[in-house]
Amino acid sequence: MELREGAAGVCLNENNELLMVLQGKEDEKKTWSVPTGGKEDGETFASCCLREVWEETGYRAETIEELMVKQAEIEEIPTQVEVHYYAVKIIGGAPTICDPDHLIHEIAWKSREELKALKLSYPEDREFLLRVMS
Repeated sequence: MELREGAAGVCLNENNELLMVLQGKEDEKKTWSVPTGGKEDGETFASCCLREVWEETGYRAETIEELMVKQAEIEEIPTQVEVHYYAVKIIGGAPTICDPDHLIHEIAWKSREELKALKLSYPEDREFLLRVMS
């Protein structure tokens, strides 16, 4: 079974809004996610998180703490997935899509109420993200 490793950045602003991106291939329905992506060779999970936040949002960030590790199996394509979620703080930059894969279409700060109704890329993350925003 293949192992895919990645990281995600969970960032709240002063209004308790969550930094999210609208993502998807050109020909598919777009969904929302916190900045997330695959770990490259030689990267730590924390450095992967910071790179993904920058590529997908244009913000420079620093990690505060690891919040959780999500592990899952995707049986259709025998793959094990491990994603490390970090609380991050913005330290610079401006909202700009720098995604080399051209999968990001919008950057937005979403309220807790908006998060409850959004179509998420990873629906299993909703309860976790709502707890972080509490």
